[in-house]
Amino acid sequence: MSAVPLTSGRVSIQYGSVSRNTPVSLAEDRSSEDDVQDFLDGGLAAWLTVFGAFFALFCSFGQMNAFGTFQSWYTTHQLQEMHPSTVAWIGSVQLWVFFFSGGFIGRMFDVYGPRTIMTLGTAVYVASILLTSVARTYHEYVLAQGVLSGLGVGMLFYPPLAAISTHFSKYRATALGIAMVGSGLGGAIYPILLQYLFVRIGFAWGLRVSAAICFVLCTTAAATVTSRIAPGKVDTTGPWINLSALKDSRFSLLVVGSCFVSLGLFTPFCYIVSYATDHGVDSTTAFYILAVLNLASVLGRIAPAHVADVFGRFTLLVPCACLAGLSSLLLWTTAQTLTQLVLYAALYGLFSGAFNALIVPCIAQISDIREIGMRIGLLYSVISFPSLVGNPAAGMLLRVCDGSYTGLIVMSGASVVVGSFFMFLSKLKIHPDVFARV
Repeated sequence: MSAVPLTSGRVSIQYGSVSRNTPVSLAEDRSSEDDVQDFLDGGLAAWLTVFGAFFALFCSFGQMNAFGTFQSWYTTHQLQEMHPSTVAWIGSVQLWVFFFSGGFIGRMFDVYGPRTIMTLGTAVYVASILLTSVARTYHEYVLAQGVLSGLGVGMLFYPPLAAISTHFSKYRATALGIAMVGSGLGGAIYPILLQYLFVRIGFAWGLRVSAAICFVLCTTAAATVTSRIAPGKVDTTGPWINLSALKDSRFSLLVVGSCFVSLGLFTPFCYIVSYATDHGVDSTTAFYILAVLNLASVLGRIAPAHVADVFGRFTLLVPCACLAGLSSLLLWTTAQTLTQLVLYAALYGLFSGAFNALIVPCIAQISDIREIGMRIGLLYSVISFPSLVGNPAAGMLLRVCDGSYTGLIVMSGASVVVGSFFMFLSKLKIHPDVFARV
């Protein structure tokens, strides 16, 4: 396959498909580009990397997407004396550590590759689950499930996605979408599995079973994920967090848009179960709504990603983000029955899943291959701060509104819609034609 040229910041657009000549980099040094940009778009090592990434995301990001199960369990068991907005800080700290660690982990990937990071991440993540199983106080849950688990998830999330980006170019979004299906499938299975285990064998032993599953699958992932870029190809003398990447207006607008999106994107995952039970849905059934949300995100992660390789990654990212926000504003605000909630969960899962699957290919599209890990990590580090305050802010609105979810839902939906606008501006920076497929 011919090398993808790294020329200037200008783009060559072909309507009907993403041009094979569209630059994926701002780099101007061509001395060693041929060997790092000669993508194979397949092969045993490439697909083993996708396979391993699927397992890693299933256990890590998939279980993190099931925090609504923990939120509901904590507020009715161990932490029942605390307000839901206080309990939500456990999940928010987990999200913040996960996102903020991205900058450092991404740079570590560029220097050391994925295997060492993922092996250490497996140990950290499994230890965090075991420590959560024996936690007794609120602060212990924050440290174990919030801080330690968030770090472990980050070490299992960023390296495999960056590694896939080094193996694929034309079919990058498709490959990443397949890997991201793991997180959606994990998010669909874990709420049901954890609730079943908590009821049948207790909270502590339920988490120990989960830890055993994660150990097996994450060890397999660490053994199969590889990168095509050797450590010697990366400049190790530069800063670990290269803020100069924000000078690229396309990337900076994408970061700003992602900040708004992350402020509200995870609110349904945290509060949809409690919303359902507060509106008369049986508590044993409410967990299935979260499972439907995550299961729908499986389709959202793979179908739009495949289409994006033909019609353009930014072309699909913008409407998917916008529709995710609109579905909350239009459907969640009026959902009162189980059927209405399942319909909303399915649509929100579809569009939010598409956003999660497309954001990394969009970063890779406008980045030098040797900086993909750093840029992915930088974006996630920046959006860690709105992610930290999003769910607790939603909980505060729930308290201020005397138990009404309207303010919470409006904040969540509106922030995602605003974020999609900035992503649209980023798309226009790539090509000024609104209908260009980029």
